[in-house]
Amino acid sequence: MSQQNHYQQHEMPHQQQVENSSETVNPTPASPFPTNFFDKAKENLILRSKWAELNGAMGDLGTYIPIVISLALAKDLNLGVTLIFTGIYNIITGLMYGVPMPVQPMKSIAAVAISSGSDFGIPEIMAAGICTGAILFLLGITGLMGYVYKLIPLPVVRGIQLAQGLSFALTSVKYIRKTQNFSKGKTVGDRPWLGLDGLVLALVCASFIVVVNGAGEERESVVDSDELHNESKRGRKLWRIIVSLPSAVIVFMLGIVLAFIRKPGVVKDIEFGPSSIQFVKISSHAWKEGFIKGAIPQLPLSVLNSVIAVCKLSSDLFPGKDFSATSVSVSVGLMNLVGCWFGAMPCCHGAGGLAGQYKFGGRSGGCVAVLGAAKLVLGVVLGSSLVKILTQFPVGLLGVLLLFAGIELAMTSRDMNTKEESFVMLVCTAVSLVGSSAALGFAVGMVVHLLLKLRNSSKNKPCRGICGRGTP
Repeated sequence: MSQQNHYQQHEMPHQQQVENSSETVNPTPASPFPTNFFDKAKENLILRSKWAELNGAMGDLGTYIPIVISLALAKDLNLGVTLIFTGIYNIITGLMYGVPMPVQPMKSIAAVAISSGSDFGIPEIMAAGICTGAILFLLGITGLMGYVYKLIPLPVVRGIQLAQGLSFALTSVKYIRKTQNFSKGKTVGDRPWLGLDGLVLALVCASFIVVVNGAGEERESVVDSDELHNESKRGRKLWRIIVSLPSAVIVFMLGIVLAFIRKPGVVKDIEFGPSSIQFVKISSHAWKEGFIKGAIPQLPLSVLNSVIAVCKLSSDLFPGKDFSATSVSVSVGLMNLVGCWFGAMPCCHGAGGLAGQYKFGGRSGGCVAVLGAAKLVLGVVLGSSLVKILTQFPVGLLGVLLLFAGIELAMTSRDMNTKEESFVMLVCTAVSLVGSSAALGFAVGMVVHLLLKLRNSSKNKPCRGICGRGTP
């Protein structure tokens, strides 16, 4: 019963229409849309807490930066164009939704591109993004995505979220423990204990985040806890300062400083000015390869994690702001139908990014709007030369940020109240992780859910005649 209520109430609050008053004297009243639009924009973009929101903006960089660097090094992705378009996407989604709705790379397409040879280059990547975006856009505007959202049971959604969260966490541990070659998508050896990108540095930063953010409590509840009433004023003041620190911002800025220390000559490689934006020419062969190798594997992940899981997670984290699957699907579709023609990385929304930004303090659309403005400025000022700085960024610190984002997403599964729900969720998670396919995990989870429903319905059927031993 409660599950159905979760799925039936998901209309976007900003889609409510304002009716003109029937009591007005003016026969041609001015439309209230501009006033309402700007009022809503101000409400969605206002920062609840400046430091916390800025901290939250760093929450999904553990996913964003490694994939962007990998595509830029391995496939010559235009980083400047990608920053400009994803920055615009961030600002628009923050304006529309009023929550830290992330803009993340399409991971399956990126994985195919990095692992493939020269036969899957920029034209194929963009073709895959356009095809995936077009399908999601059609599913959105026809309303089919809304039906999909209603039909998928909650335990299956939780299974996908748990699998994605654990996948992020496992990847983060690999980033922390092993040295990475992003251009080839390979692990190249154990990370040293000491150094500017060593294990000790990563462990210290992880410990710092745990001390500041704890297990994810609200900042207000931590500061005003009754546990502080016996402490001295000096100790209480120090504790207030500690828990108010923007931990993710500090870790990220430390990484930037260390990047310049590791290679001081990188300053000479920086070129000011935006990258040239050019129309990507896509051949018929590129369309075919992009659709078969890129779009088909990406589509189930986009439907499940970028639309269904995002809608469910947003309703969990932000009560009263339940977004329709139709709106989110159209949003993902439009991003790729526009940006991919100009060489911007295929993008989607993602439950992991939303969980990560929430974990570090993101609570409003202003969180991602600030991040978008920063991307836009960097894309215009530094262009693709920024990749030379990011290649020196300590990967262990990216792993630390990704670890907490993954754990936050995985923790959404803690609301499974019955053994049956937990069973379906864990089967879905196990198959998704072992098979490295969210689509396979989803399919198995749905089958198990239906089998359990069939079993329960058969078990609860009333007996006709004499049940048990004996003849009827």
